[in-house]
Amino acid sequence: MIQAGQILSDRYQLQEKLGQDASRQTWLAVDLRIQPQEQVVVKLLTLTPQMQWDECKLFEREAQVLKNLNHPRIPKYRDYFVLEQHSDSRFPWFGLVQSYIPGASIQQLLDQGQHFSQPQVEKIATEVLSILVYLHEINPPVLHRDIKPSNLMWGKDEQVYLVDFGAVQDQAVLEGATFTVVGTYGYVPMEQFAGRAVPASDLYALGATLIHLLTGTPPADLPHRDARIQFADRVSMDVGFVNWIGKLTEPNVTERLTTAREALETLKNKHALSAPMTSRKPTGSQIQIKKSATELEIKIPRRGKKAFRLFYLIGLITPFVLQLPNWINLLRIGAGSYELWWIVSFFAIMYLVVPATLLPAFGQTELYFERQNFEIRWKLFGLCYRWRRGKTALIDEVEEEVVKQGSSPTGVTLQYGNQKFTSSPLATVERHWLIQEIKDWLWQMGY
Repeated sequence: MIQAGQILSDRYQLQEKLGQDASRQTWLAVDLRIQPQEQVVVKLLTLTPQMQWDECKLFEREAQVLKNLNHPRIPKYRDYFVLEQHSDSRFPWFGLVQSYIPGASIQQLLDQGQHFSQPQVEKIATEVLSILVYLHEINPPVLHRDIKPSNLMWGKDEQVYLVDFGAVQDQAVLEGATFTVVGTYGYVPMEQFAGRAVPASDLYALGATLIHLLTGTPPADLPHRDARIQFADRVSMDVGFVNWIGKLTEPNVTERLTTAREALETLKNKHALSAPMTSRKPTGSQIQIKKSATELEIKIPRRGKKAFRLFYLIGLITPFVLQLPNWINLLRIGAGSYELWWIVSFFAIMYLVVPATLLPAFGQTELYFERQNFEIRWKLFGLCYRWRRGKTALIDEVEEEVVKQGSSPTGVTLQYGNQKFTSSPLATVERHWLIQEIKDWLWQMGY
C-alpha cells in the first residue's frame, strides 16, 4: 500500500493524499531532484484486472496532451513514469507528475459555504473562457470535457486555473475517430453523452458550472424545462448576464454559443442579448415532448375541437338516417333522379367521408425513441390499435408528406427502409417544429 513518506521513481516523496478512487490516487509530493525542492502533484493509476481499459487510455492521453500544452492557467507537465514492480502491489503503477497550484478548488469553497457574487462569477467565466480559447484554437483542438467546480482551482494568487485533464479529447477533428464518453452528469450536454463532443460542449459545462456558483445548487438538482436548466428565478442579478448563461446552456448545440472567443465577445455585450426561448413549441400546441440525453418521447393528441365538430356533423345527419326507410321505399317504387342523387350522396358521406375524418380526429400517436430502438403507437379512444418497432439507427428520414392545397393536414412521417410510418395529423407549424426536434435528437445521438 502506497503511503506518505514513500519515494517513487527515486525522485518524488509523497506528502499528502489529495484524492482516491478504485484505481487512482492523487498525491501532493516533493520533487527531490530540484533545488530548492518544489511541490508537485503525482497522479497514480494501477493496472488491475478489474480496471476498464478505457481508464488506461484516458490516463495516457492526459499525459500526452499535457506534455504539449503551455498556458499559465493549466498545470504544467513534469514527468511520466511506470512502476513495473512495487513491494505492496502485484500490478504496475503509472505515474503522471504535474506542477502544483496552491489554493482550493471551487467545489471546496462551495462545500465550505462560500457564496459567489455576480462580479466573482463573471471573473471566473472570463478567465475560464480565456483558457478555452487557447485549448480550442490550438492544432489539433483540445476539449476538456469535464469542466465543473471541482476542476477549477481558485489559486492563492486570486486567479482561476483549469485542472484535471483526465477526460481530455484531442484530435477531435479526425473523421471516424471514436472517443470514450466521459463527463459529470448535470454538467454534460446531450451531444457529449452521444460521444459527439464539440467546443460548444465545454461552453455548456462552463455555463452549468456558473449556474451552480450562482444558485449554490448542482445543476442536476435544479428543475428543467424543455431540457433547459431553470435558474433565473433563484438569482437576483443582471438580466443580461442571466441571458448570456442561457445562451451557453442551450440544450440544442446549434442554438448555443459556438466558440469560447464568441462567448467572450458576447459577454462584453450581454445587455444586447434577449432571453433564450423556453420552448420552441408553437403557441397553443397540445403536443407533449420529453427529451433527455438518452430518450425522446412525443405524444401527439387528437385534433382538439375539430373532433367535437364531428358530433355536430353527426347530429345534423341523424334526421336523414331516421328517414332511411322512406328512402328505401322510394327506391322500390322508382325514385326520380333528384331523390336518387341525394340518397347516393348520403351514403358516400356516411361510409367514406365520416370514417376518414373520424379516426384522425379521435386518434393520437405516441413516438418513443431511445438509443437502440424506437416505437410508434397509434391509439383510438385510449386503446392502442396499431404499433411499430424498429432500430433507431436505421431511420432513413424524418419528413412530411407532400400535401396538395386544400387537402387535410398530414402528420410526421418516418422513412424506415421500405416502410413509412405517419403520425396523426398536425398543423403545418407543428409538423415542421416536430420534424426538427426529432432530427436534432437523432443528430445528437450520432445518427
